[in-house]
Amino acid sequence: MTTTRTDLKPLVTITGASSGIGAATAKAFSQAGHPLLLLARRIDRMQALDLPDGICKEVDVLDRQAIASAIQEAEAKFDPTEYFINNAGVMHNGDPITQDPEEWDRMIDVNLKGVMNGIHAVLPGMVERESGTIVNMGSIAGRKTFGTHSVYCGTKFGVHAITETIREEVSQKNVRLITMAPGMVGTELIETITDPAAKQGWLDYAESIGGPLVPEDIADAIVWVCQAPQRMCVHEMVICPTRQEP
Repeated sequence: MTTTRTDLKPLVTITGASSGIGAATAKAFSQAGHPLLLLARRIDRMQALDLPDGICKEVDVLDRQAIASAIQEAEAKFDPTEYFINNAGVMHNGDPITQDPEEWDRMIDVNLKGVMNGIHAVLPGMVERESGTIVNMGSIAGRKTFGTHSVYCGTKFGVHAITETIREEVSQKNVRLITMAPGMVGTELIETITDPAAKQGWLDYAESIGGPLVPEDIADAIVWVCQAPQRMCVHEMVICPTRQEP
């Protein structure tokens, strides 16, 4: 990483930053002049992005202390986290009759507990400063149900509810919480589907609508909602391929 500049914009912290939407968002914020704290389990993938003014930490979002320690280190160098992007997630779609319950546990842990751990790490400081934005990665599956998505939908409905409830609770402190709700996006998240039929169903539908979105589509939207004036809060943004019907 290059040496720290003195003309940087506010610090951006991103979970799940090693690939997909997280990596694309890191690049977009870097291009906009922001220092970065990138968190994920695959540190080599984050380092390979080779972004200036960044800190990469091998962190599991279920490890509260590791998140807190990484944020403390980055904030000592770059000042407080102004934008926190809660992006880490997994999608183990499958038949609820035959699916391994351990996949349910993993989705509940990462998609819900991981999000709460991120919020817990930065929200008190934002409320104290009366400034800051948390973007939580929801999904179109947090607004309606889909076959083979039962527990995944449950976790994403939970993200939407958690985000909106806390937003209402801290809005008077000038802190924003935003739910991003993508539809079909082509990322490595698809590779976390272990049920062959469920995975093929996703791929077939994506092909039928002309293909999914790309991670950069969502990254650009995240940067836009964050860089909007603090007086303006986009509560929820749903972004889908034009031809996606559900």
